[in-house]
Amino acid sequence: MAPNIDHPGEQAAQEPIKLIGIRETPLSVDEVFRAVGDEAAGGTALFVGTVRNHDGGADVDALGYSCHPSAEAEMRRIAEKVAADFPVRALAAVHRVGDLKVGDLAVVVAVSCPHRGEAFEACRKLIDDLKHEVPIWKHQKFSDGTEEWVGAC
Repeated sequence: MAPNIDHPGEQAAQEPIKLIGIRETPLSVDEVFRAVGDEAAGGTALFVGTVRNHDGGADVDALGYSCHPSAEAEMRRIAEKVAADFPVRALAAVHRVGDLKVGDLAVVVAVSCPHRGEAFEACRKLIDDLKHEVPIWKHQKFSDGTEEWVGAC
């Protein structure tokens, strides 16, 4: 059956942004997934960014994220752009700040859309733009005692 583009479920929701936040506490995949639940969505894409134990060939022991006071507003601006460019039924994004350990969740984003392809594309656009545009900085601490600051997520 071909999609009926006149059906309300095939359209973007009026208020698709359900959750945007910068958190000092551990992130919850379940919270983000619940936030994007929508009966008209046939596809939900979720991305989870975790702290890995290496970067650029060096072992990472820990890292810390810090952000500019405008970071949450910038996340919302990017979310609004994604929602305007795709038929988003629901969208959520949270990013952690503070000291994290290897394996901790650093960022969780999710998008639900009428179809899976749209959900994948919108979720990819959301995380890529958040990484490049939101003023969040990563301070990595390596096993050899060196440290590095990385601009944006």
